[in-house]
Amino acid sequence: MGGNQGRVNEVLDKAIQEVDKSLGKVIARSSMYQTKAWGPIAQPDFLNVAVLIETFLTPHYLLNKLLEIERKAGRRREVKYAPRTLDIDILFYGNLQIHTADLQVPHPEIQNRRFVLVPLTEILPNLKHPVLQKKMSELLRICPDSLEVTLWP
Repeated sequence: MGGNQGRVNEVLDKAIQEVDKSLGKVIARSSMYQTKAWGPIAQPDFLNVAVLIETFLTPHYLLNKLLEIERKAGRRREVKYAPRTLDIDILFYGNLQIHTADLQVPHPEIQNRRFVLVPLTEILPNLKHPVLQKKMSELLRICPDSLEVTLWP
């Protein structure tokens, strides 16, 4: 989860509470991390957090419910890489591999984004990527992304 508009830390905390309340039990959550915005549009820094949940929802139903949480937080999907109040991605769903028009699992850019790998490695350093067959800690070590990711106070 991440965002860079408004009171992001509060939005992230509220989103995590909503996930825990209605979508699945939150098993672990990382610290919050601050990162420069990634992409072609100049914008404020992002805060990001990784969350591990246990859910009985199907991947597509979970996605739709996460998109509802984004909309409730004021997210508008009008321009790719634009500033946003909240962005929630499904990075993994167990070891499933899903390739549909609206959902790619594992998320295809995990290995290329430090802002994803740093919080993910904090909570699941030994999680093995089901396609790349490397642990999160290994992917972080070899990640080509040079953006600095810092612990948010």
